[in-house]
Amino acid sequence: MKNLVIYYSRKGQNYVNGSIKDLKKGNAEVIAEDIQKAVDADLFEVETVKPYSADYTTCTNEAAEEKRNNARPALKETLKDISMYDNVFIVGPCWWGTYPMPVFACLEALDFNGKNVFACMTHEGSGMGNSENDLKKMLKGAFIGKSLAVAGHAVNDSKEKIQKWAESSVKA
Repeated sequence: MKNLVIYYSRKGQNYVNGSIKDLKKGNAEVIAEDIQKAVDADLFEVETVKPYSADYTTCTNEAAEEKRNNARPALKETLKDISMYDNVFIVGPCWWGTYPMPVFACLEALDFNGKNVFACMTHEGSGMGNSENDLKKMLKGAFIGKSLAVAGHAVNDSKEKIQKWAESSVKA
């Protein structure tokens, strides 16, 4: 079975355990790399043409506006075809109760019919939010497997948990 990790991650200012911290590597990227190692997956990073503000508060306002408008920001690169993959992990932060809009911009262009999809989200208290329902609505024909929510402040201590989840997902 061939595995793919699609992820969006924010480095720089992030909300961590009640305060703003500067992360050299975003939490979702750490998780994506843990999954990659666990199940020998290919990685695809979702990146926007227009970057979000470096300031965390301004970024959250930009993200809220995008969600309100159901926006699909332009991406630097798009995936054209995922037909060679059996399992697709979708990793990102919980922004306003779901994945950031660039993730949906990436996913909408792909055919998920017959794919096994596993959602993983970083958060600071909101868990998976509404992301699982959003994926079920968007990814017609996909099997949505067991999800994993990881508190952002605990990502670096969750490697074993993440890898076990990924391994058990592809064996299910």
